[in-house]
Amino acid sequence: MPIQKNSVEYIRTVLDSHIGERITVKANEGRKRISITEGVLERTYPSIFTVRVDDEYGRTATWSYVDVLTDSVEIKFGDDAQDVPADN
Repeated sequence: MPIQKNSVEYIRTVLDSHIGERITVKANEGRKRISITEGVLERTYPSIFTVRVDDEYGRTATWSYVDVLTDSVEIKFGDDAQDVPADN
């Protein structure tokens, strides 16, 4: 289920309740470029959240709650993560 976007604190609270779960992050990178990152939600901080990415390097990606609030980033959890379209 997509996150409702009422406030930064609400988004952080929802993400806090999903730490350790699989998520898919769909980010608008501008100029009609969309990136889709799948991984595990690792931590939440006051301004950002981190995701351990599913790749051979074990890298960590970060996004801000404001990105979610302004629709630059869309988050899906668990089984819903499979429903994120590759392009839009």
